[in-house]
Amino acid sequence: MELLHTILATIVTLGILVTIHEWGHFYVARRCGVKVLRFSVGFGKAFYTWKDRQGTEYAIASIPLGGYVKMLDEREGDVPDEQLSQAFNRKPVIQRIAIVAAGPLVNLIFAVFAYWFLFIYGVSAVVPVIGAVQQGSLAENAGLPIDSEIVAVDGHETLSWDAVNLRLASRVAESGELSLKLREEGTTLVQEYRIALDEWKFDVDKQSPVSALGLVPWRPHVPAIFGSFLENGRAAGSGLKAGDEVLSVNDVRVQDWLSFVSVVKGNPEQALNLRIDRNGQEFFVKLTPALKITDDGEKIGYIGAGTQQVSLPENMERQIRYGPIESIFMAFERSWQLIGLIFDSIWKMLTGDMSVKNLSGPITIAKVAGSSASLGVEYYIGFLAYLSISLGILNLLPIPVLDGGHLLYYAVELVTGRPVSENIQLLGLKIGMAMLLSLMFVALFNDFMRL
Repeated sequence: MELLHTILATIVTLGILVTIHEWGHFYVARRCGVKVLRFSVGFGKAFYTWKDRQGTEYAIASIPLGGYVKMLDEREGDVPDEQLSQAFNRKPVIQRIAIVAAGPLVNLIFAVFAYWFLFIYGVSAVVPVIGAVQQGSLAENAGLPIDSEIVAVDGHETLSWDAVNLRLASRVAESGELSLKLREEGTTLVQEYRIALDEWKFDVDKQSPVSALGLVPWRPHVPAIFGSFLENGRAAGSGLKAGDEVLSVNDVRVQDWLSFVSVVKGNPEQALNLRIDRNGQEFFVKLTPALKITDDGEKIGYIGAGTQQVSLPENMERQIRYGPIESIFMAFERSWQLIGLIFDSIWKMLTGDMSVKNLSGPITIAKVAGSSASLGVEYYIGFLAYLSISLGILNLLPIPVLDGGHLLYYAVELVTGRPVSENIQLLGLKIGMAMLLSLMFVALFNDFMRL
C-alpha cells in the first residue's frame, strides 16, 4: 500500500510539473504564431489522446518522466508552403528565445505562486530552539547556550528550523564567519555568536546543515510507547500492539524512545527481554532485532516499529502567515533564496567544494513526493514549489539537449546575425547527451546508495 501511494504521488507530482513546463512552451509558441502539432505529457506510447480546433494533438503517454511540445519545423519534416509562416524555424530569433525560455520561466513563476498560497494559507513551523549541542562541535566551541532560540542567521530572520537549515545550507563549503543571533529562554535579550567555518564540511547523506554544525533541535520527551508497525517487521511478529510501553530491556530501565532505539540498534540478531505495560498490566516479550546494514556499512538492529506521536507544546510551535500583499514579497524572497542556493550548490560541485553526492534522481524524488503527500497539503505544495524551481534551473543550464543549450545557440545567433552551423549543433548534441547521461548516472547511483 505504501509503495502504491509513493508511485501515485510521484506520477501526480511529475505530471503537474511537466504539464506546467510544457504549457509555458505551448502558450508562448501559440502567441508567436507557431503551429503546435503535439502536446505530450509523458514519453512512449500514448494511452489517451484528443485534438483541439487548431489541430493540436494532446497526449498522455505511458512513461511519466517528462514531456514535450512538437512544433511545425522544416528541420523535422516537409512543411506546406501555406504553413511556412507558422514554422518555428522561420520565426525571428527573439521569438524563438521567448518560446524556449518560457518552459523554465513558468516553472519559476509557478513556485512563486505556490509559496504565495502557502504564506496566505499559513505554514506550521517548529520554533528553532536549541535542545543540545554536540560535544566537540563548532556549536560547542562557539559557546551556544541550550534552550535559546535562533532568531537570525547572517542577519536574516529565521522563524523555523527549515529557515535555519536553508540559511546554513547556503554557507556550506565556505570560509569566513557565520553569524547567529540567539534569544535566551525567558528573556528578550538577543546576543550574537560568530562561528568560523574554515573546516565546516559534511556528508549530505548523513547530516543536515544544522546537525553538522553540532546543533540538536529541542524535542519533547518521547516515552517508549509503540505507535506503528511494519507489516512484516520483527516487532509486529512478536505480538506487540500500538499503545504498549517499554518499561525495561534486559532488566535495564528505559528512559524514553530514543534510549530504546539505541538499545535496539546496538543488538542486531540478539534476543532482548522487554518488560511491557499494556493498559496497566505488565508482561514480558522476547524480541530479536533484525540485522540491517547502513549505507556506510554499519551493522545495526532493526525491529520495524515507530513511536506514538507526541504533540509539541504551544510555545514550541508557530503559524507563519502573512497578508495577500506581504505574501507576494515573501514568496519572491523564498523563491530567490532557493534559486541562489541551487546555483551556488551547482558551482560548488563544479569546483569540487561540494560532493556530487548531493545530486538526487527519480528514486529520491519519488520517496520525498510520497512522504510529503502523507504529511499534508502545506508540505506537498512546498515540495512541489522547490522541485519546480529545481526543474526550471536545470533546464536553463547551457547544456545542449536542454532548453538552456538551445538558448545558448540562439544567443550566438542574436549576436552574430547567423544561426550556429548544423555541424556544431550536432557536436553539441553529442556532448550534451553525454553530460546529461553522466548526470543521470550519478543521480541514480546516489539514489541506490540511499536505499
